[in-house]
Amino acid sequence: MTARLWRACSAVSLCVALLLALALTFAFPALADVAVPQLTGRVVDQTGTLSSADVAALSQKLRDFETRKGSQVAVLIIPTTQPETIEQFSIRVADAWKIGRKKVDDGAILVVAKNDRHLRIEVGYGLEGALTDVTSRRIIDEIITPKFRTGDFAGGISDGVDRMMRVIDGEPLPVPSPTVNFGNLDDIAPLFIVTLFASIGVGGFFRAMLGRLLGSLATGGIIAALTWLILGSFAIALALGALGFVIGFIADLFAAMAPSSGPSRGGSWSSGSSGGGWSSGSSSSDSGGFSGGGGSFGGGGASGSW
Repeated sequence: MTARLWRACSAVSLCVALLLALALTFAFPALADVAVPQLTGRVVDQTGTLSSADVAALSQKLRDFETRKGSQVAVLIIPTTQPETIEQFSIRVADAWKIGRKKVDDGAILVVAKNDRHLRIEVGYGLEGALTDVTSRRIIDEIITPKFRTGDFAGGISDGVDRMMRVIDGEPLPVPSPTVNFGNLDDIAPLFIVTLFASIGVGGFFRAMLGRLLGSLATGGIIAALTWLILGSFAIALALGALGFVIGFIADLFAAMAPSSGPSRGGSWSSGSSGGGWSSGSSSSDSGGFSGGGGSFGGGGASGSW
C-alpha cells in the first residue's frame, strides 16, 4: 500500500511539474536574439535618448564627413542586446548594415545598449590600422563614458563620434567618388528640364551654324561636359549628352516638316525664365536615403561600460 501510494504521488508530482513547465513556457517564451534594427539613417535611436535636434545635427555631421572623407560612421542606440553580449550583437549589426565602402571597408559603428550600460565601437577592416582596439577603448573610456555617467548621452555620443572621425582622418584612404545620388523623380526631373531647354534653345544656335547633325552632336557634347564638371558623374553626363543630341536632332526634324512662317531658318527659341528651380534635395536628416556601402567587418574595435 505504501509503495502504491508513493507511485501515485510521484505520478501526480510529475504531472504537476509538466503542467508548470508548460505554463511557464507560454508565459515566458524562450529568450530570442534581439533583431537587428533596420538601417534608416546614420543615427538609429530606438530608446528616444536623443532629441530630434540631436539626431539631425549628428546625422549632418556624419553626412559631411562621408562626403569629404568617404568613410561611413553610424550610431545605434538600443535598450538591450540580451541574451547576447554586445560584441555578438554588434558584429551582427555590422554584417547586416555593411557600413563603409566595398573593398575599402572603412566603416565604423558606435553601438550603445542603454539599459545594459554597455557600448562598443565596431571597426571595419580598412580602419583597423587607425581605430585600433587600444584607440577605440581610449575613446570609450576617456571621451564617452565620463559623460554617460553624468547622464549626458548626447554629449558623450557627439564627442565620441568627433574623436572617431579625427582618428579616421589620419588614415590614408581612397578619395570618395564624386557621385550624385538621386533618391526620387523629383530630384532628377530638373536635369531633364534644363537639358530640354538647352537642347532646343541654345542648341539651335549650333545647328544653325553647323547643320542639324553636327550641331546636335556639339550640343550633346557640351551638355555632357558641363554635367561632368558640375556633378562629377560620367554615367549621368553620358546619358544627358545623348538625350540632348536626340532632342535637338528630333526638334529640327519637326521644325523642317512644319510650314515656315518666315525666312529665318534657326527659329530662335526662348528658354524662358531660368529660375525654374534646381533643388538640392538635402535636408537636416537622412530621411531614409542612407545605406551601407558594402563594407566588411572582422570584429575589430573595443567595448566598455559605465
